[in-house]
Amino acid sequence: MVDNRLYSLIKVVETGSFTKAAEQLSLSQPAVSQHIRYIEDVLGVKIFEHSHNSFRLTNEGEIVVKYAYRMIALSNNLEQALKNERGKIRSLTIGITHTAESSAIIEALAAYLDRFKDLSIKILTNTTDQLYAMLRKYELDFAFVDGKINNPRLSYMMLDTDRLVLTVPPSHPLAKQGSVTIDQLKKEKLILRLPDSHTRNLFDSSLESQNLRIDEFNVAIEIDSIASIKDLVRRGLGVSVLAMSACMDEFKKGKLSILNIENMSMVREINIAYQNDFENPEIIQGIVKKYNEMQKR
Repeated sequence: MVDNRLYSLIKVVETGSFTKAAEQLSLSQPAVSQHIRYIEDVLGVKIFEHSHNSFRLTNEGEIVVKYAYRMIALSNNLEQALKNERGKIRSLTIGITHTAESSAIIEALAAYLDRFKDLSIKILTNTTDQLYAMLRKYELDFAFVDGKINNPRLSYMMLDTDRLVLTVPPSHPLAKQGSVTIDQLKKEKLILRLPDSHTRNLFDSSLESQNLRIDEFNVAIEIDSIASIKDLVRRGLGVSVLAMSACMDEFKKGKLSILNIENMSMVREINIAYQNDFENPEIIQGIVKKYNEMQKR
């Protein structure tokens, strides 16, 4: 939008030299001098007054330079405004796992995105594997997922870490203990996530690392809904292995008790995954910042 000859004028004023201006603009000195003469001819003024080996701005030249700065600034502001308009987020489709939907993540997500008054938000809950599939097909803008997969098209920002714990009703005999042994767990009726969930996969793989198999335990119910699992546990119909983040609200309210399972480290990352070409990564950074602020309360 701005005549490039104005940049030559500004550079001469800033460097105090036609030669240095030409070097910084990758132009020849005659080209810079020609740019200045062109501006003078168009405006019908003399911009510089020369004497011996020096020069200074004329009164008219000072006015020209002042408005040259303004014109360049206005042009830059116009380009930035157009860029902002083109990149303005009007809708977001966000994926979230069953575990995350019942944790502080949803609260932080809603609190941050509330500032975008005209933003349409759609949140889809699914398994981590399905969320990755939707990301690859651009059906999601970003997703809260467990762990990472090796895909060069995806970027990640870690939100938090999480671990699996045993959840029991507060009235359960085990609730008074800080942890349980594998042998104690084998005596309990288990209500578990389905085998294709990452929570279940992590639990099963942790058992295998201890040379144990899931069929050595009393798995009474397998169900996809975390809310249903917690409801069944609260009613005393069994115990469950769930992500700690999914149980914190009930734990704080005294509706569930949380115990560690001895000799089993079941820690995982919670990440925000998005395509490398996602145009608004600052939104993801803002969500992470809001989440961290809320966790410190």
